Amino acid sequence: MTKLSVNINKLATLRNSRGGNVPNLITSAQDIESFGAKGITIHPRPDERHIRYQDARDLKKVVTTEFNIEGNPVPKFIDLVMEVKPTQVTLVPDAEDAITSNAGWDTIKHKDFLVDVIQTFKENGIRTSIFVDPSEKMVEGAAATGTDRVELYTESFAHLFAQGKKDESIAPFIKAAEMADKVGLGLNAGHDLSLDNIKFFKEHIPNLLEVSIGHALICESIYLGLENVINMYLHRLK
Repeated sequence: MTKLSVNINKLATLRNSRGGNVPNLITSAQDIESFGAKGITIHPRPDERHIRYQDARDLKKVVTTEFNIEGNPVPKFIDLVMEVKPTQVTLVPDAEDAITSNAGWDTIKHKDFLVDVIQTFKENGIRTSIFVDPSEKMVEGAAATGTDRVELYTESFAHLFAQGKKDESIAPFIKAAEMADKVGLGLNAGHDLSLDNIKFFKEHIPNLLEVSIGHALICESIYLGLENVINMYLHRLK
């Protein structure tokens, strides 16, 4: 079974919008695990606009499944990962001011840099994954860096799938997955995966080890939970 790692960045955004500690990320992570998720993902940015670096330290103490920290390996991020030592670090080439991740690594152009960073993490017992576009060439390039896994950037799949172009949406991902298997890399995926498209993706992608889902999952949780919470309020207001 493919593991579900829940990205809790959006919960941190909600918390930060009002100050205080609601929702509580520690309690949320523990609940998410108790509901059956097999991992917690965070993606701190240098400006700490949602996940704070201290959150990573605090979550490390309570996460009992897999703890995945994503981010651009700038010195501050590398220092955090080395301190926290999560189960997995996912390297993402996002700009400092990016709202969300919007591209994978060019694993050929940045090979030497990635080799050095990955070696540092692996020497400290941290599994590594590289965020890549669904390109056989980029997956093959990732294998040359020494990484353990790649995470396929699935925005293009989600976009085309929503337009009803199912065959077109999945084709490059099947080829990328087959290349990952050929070169001996573990396979993760993430970005814009949702209840609408995840089953189709899973059914067509071989050897999919893990998906990381945040924005859609949190939004769906609001939609699907509103009726229950509103009725709870109405009951208390009788």
